[in-house]
Amino acid sequence: MANFYRDNEDIRFLLDHMNLADIAELQEEGFRFTKDADYAPADAKEAIQNYKMVLDAVGQLSGDFIDPRSEEIDQEGNTLHPDGSVCYAKGIAESLDALAKADVMGATLPHRFGGLNFPNLIYTAATEMVSRADAPLMNIFGLQGIAETINAFASEEIKQKYLPPFSAGTVTGAMVLTEPDAGSDLQACKVRAFQDDDGNWYLHGVKRFITNGCGEVLLVMARSEPDRSGGLGLSLFVCDRGPTVHVRRLEDKLGIHGSPTCELFFDNTPCELIGERQRGLVTYVMALMNGARIGIAAQSMGIAEATYRVARDYAASREQFGMPIEKLPAVRDMVIEMKIAIEAGRALLYETCRAVDTEVGVLKKMEHGVEDKAEAKELKNLSRKYKRLTAMLTPMSKYYCSEMCNSVAYDAIQVLGGSGYMKDYPCERYARDARITTIYEGTSQLQVVAAVRGVCGGTAEKYLVDLAEKEYDGGLENLLGILAQGTEQLLKAVAFVKNAGVDYMDLYGRDLVDIAIELIVGYLFCDQASTKVDMQTALADGADNGQKMISMKERKALITRRFITKNASKITARVERICSGDKSTFREYEALVGPSLQEA
Repeated sequence: MANFYRDNEDIRFLLDHMNLADIAELQEEGFRFTKDADYAPADAKEAIQNYKMVLDAVGQLSGDFIDPRSEEIDQEGNTLHPDGSVCYAKGIAESLDALAKADVMGATLPHRFGGLNFPNLIYTAATEMVSRADAPLMNIFGLQGIAETINAFASEEIKQKYLPPFSAGTVTGAMVLTEPDAGSDLQACKVRAFQDDDGNWYLHGVKRFITNGCGEVLLVMARSEPDRSGGLGLSLFVCDRGPTVHVRRLEDKLGIHGSPTCELFFDNTPCELIGERQRGLVTYVMALMNGARIGIAAQSMGIAEATYRVARDYAASREQFGMPIEKLPAVRDMVIEMKIAIEAGRALLYETCRAVDTEVGVLKKMEHGVEDKAEAKELKNLSRKYKRLTAMLTPMSKYYCSEMCNSVAYDAIQVLGGSGYMKDYPCERYARDARITTIYEGTSQLQVVAAVRGVCGGTAEKYLVDLAEKEYDGGLENLLGILAQGTEQLLKAVAFVKNAGVDYMDLYGRDLVDIAIELIVGYLFCDQASTKVDMQTALADGADNGQKMISMKERKALITRRFITKNASKITARVERICSGDKSTFREYEALVGPSLQEA
């Protein structure tokens, strides 16, 4: 029986390595919910037991039930009926029902609405496993951020109406943001929100590329202030799927076939305002999208893990020239790089989730009020620190994990050769599913634009200082020295870019963000290599292809050394490129690319 939690030693290692007790204490607000909910944990030990029990159940469900249905789901897709209703692929419907019966469709919602009140870190681990089993399914399971947004900003009446059904898994939702002429530029939103004489709100207009747009609960961004352009004219609304919401078409996509992507027409649809007017984009949608970006990073991790495992098994079993192809240096090196890239992405993503959970937990403490002035001041400073940190780490994680996912999917096909290009193996499906991850919820280019502000604004520098000051094992001094040198190089590049202007910063943003990520992950790997967690793992012996057992600490030390030393030269090269002052992209664009076909 397959279990995607038990067979993934890196997920289990990271959750044991990270301080779940502190996260649980913040999430459960000092474990004050036991008097109101019988299943609320009484202490950190019980909370962590609950986390692992649910992850084990999701891992079992993902491996045994969801994964075997994924190929058929890809082939079947969704069906749009003449009456405008949409039917999921049979396997998607069955998997959603199974997840609802497992009581995990309200993983992050409070106990009082029937949710599990889990921290983002645990939900992300669950999302990764579901994505490994079936990436399209994650696009529905992973939309719990819609319910979180309602919980964070809506009135109590709206919460009571929508959140219990979300927790029970009787409804699904959709983020209804994108329009035909307003893709990445959400400020260009034209869908109109208006009130009648009695103050009731209605929606009118078209939305496109809406993931799970056939869901029962729709969060819609619309222009509520017709006389105001830009973001300040936008508000956020919630409405039910009903006779005035028309699914005009289902998009015919390259991948994620089990996830319905809809074009919607709102024909004077009744709706309710979420929170306050004019805060739809800047406050509410930004919060919603940050959660969604972490979800896509988790989806990317799941796809990468799935396709890597196919490549790893194939490399070990496929014989050419009288030996398994994993004995060939080129193949062996490729497989190693795939594995390390996956663990790097997971380290960055889970650290991002820890920071998000800390930020949310600190805000909750502040909302309840703290009498001690010194503690209140400390919480305020901590809140500011983590707000800046999550604003940088969230786009970093989405960018790195999605790009890594595509690279691993591409290399997996290469490891399988001609077989990887055929439908006999799932690698071609994983590659098709992977491609969207660098596009939706903000392209990689937009993630870089968001992250580079933190890199150039001092957030990365302060974070790297904090990481450098942690205690690490004695055998890592030379690697820590390399990271310290890399930090100096990064600061040199940042100083140069600041003098060159905003356009130059955006031009070399990817290099700057790549350097920062490689340094951050380097420190995270050093921390993992200094772990006190005593796990054992099987490591293939290169001499006789037998198996020997080493500790995860030893294995992480090997990964840390390879990751840091290989990236050192890359960092140096990137810094040289940044500091070259080359602005040919601005000066010579037309000459280099030639005229467009329209101009010709």
